[in-house]
Amino acid sequence: MDRRSFLKKSALGGTAAAATTLAAPAYAQGNRTLTLVTTWGRGLAGVHDAAQRAADTITAMSGGSLTIDLKAAGELVGAFEVFDAVTSGQADMYHGADYYFVGQHPGYAFFTSVPFGMTPQEICNWYYQGEGRGFHDELGSIFGLKSFLAGNTGPQAGGWFAKEIAGPEDFQGLKFRMPGLGGEALGRMGASVQNLPGAEVYQALASGAIDGTEWIGPWADEKAGFQEITKFYYTAGMHEPGAALSLATNLDVWDSLSPEHQKIIEVASGEAHQWNLAQFMDNNGAALQRLQAGGVKVLEFPDTVWDAMGVAARETMDQYSGDDIYDRLRASYNASMAASSGWITQSEGAYRAQRDRVMG
Repeated sequence: MDRRSFLKKSALGGTAAAATTLAAPAYAQGNRTLTLVTTWGRGLAGVHDAAQRAADTITAMSGGSLTIDLKAAGELVGAFEVFDAVTSGQADMYHGADYYFVGQHPGYAFFTSVPFGMTPQEICNWYYQGEGRGFHDELGSIFGLKSFLAGNTGPQAGGWFAKEIAGPEDFQGLKFRMPGLGGEALGRMGASVQNLPGAEVYQALASGAIDGTEWIGPWADEKAGFQEITKFYYTAGMHEPGAALSLATNLDVWDSLSPEHQKIIEVASGEAHQWNLAQFMDNNGAALQRLQAGGVKVLEFPDTVWDAMGVAARETMDQYSGDDIYDRLRASYNASMAASSGWITQSEGAYRAQRDRVMG
């Protein structure tokens, strides 16, 4: 389908066209400046860092001939408005978690995370060596985007709760912040799911507007200050076992760039992906120790909760079946995950178990 025709027929296209017309990127003395909007508040640990890393690397690699002007959430458009801003041309690029945009197409969830989905290594295998990047391009051709992975939070925690979770029944009526298809799964378990931008989560939890929240992991959660509000912390969750972040460029802008500048954006995105994953994984262990020392109770969900989450996750994923791109995407994703997991479990998984046993 021609992407311009698609956008004109869609509500997204109508809204975006009414809001603005395509803005020409800024030029100065032969140099070019692209405006990058993000789903992150300025300074949010890790996630804003990934956006800033990509922006700075693009500028540095181009010798300043391609400068990225980063606008944090709310500085030009709201956190959840970045997709529309870039597809319409109000901004040139966005950095964010693509599962925020399942309303545009449910397939976008696979490029952040889906319930019981891929670990960071598994998503790298699928995206860089399998069919993942091709599917990202296929969705982008509909919405007028050229996208790359450009960050990864690593495995995310199950979240912060006002009280301990004894069984699936404790999710009934629970006001909980969780975006994406993981949030939809919790909704099927009876939770009242809230989708709040990251910059708004602390205040919502502190005020009682929500009863709990997932965010990322020990380091980013500690920086956000959730331990000041509640002490019940579940360190494993089904919703984001390896959440990737994306850098997307308006396709008309992308096509107007030189091959050198296109390659710089691609390489800078990949570097930001690996750098950001290492940032989170390096900081999480020490942060968890500090949280525990400060009185946080570290917990795991009981098996009955995991089982209920599994049922809800399958129902959530199945509801979108029938869409051609979604079905092909899901089949590709699951096949790659099974293949990667089989080897990782028998190699690295077996080694880790023996290392812990032998070396203590």
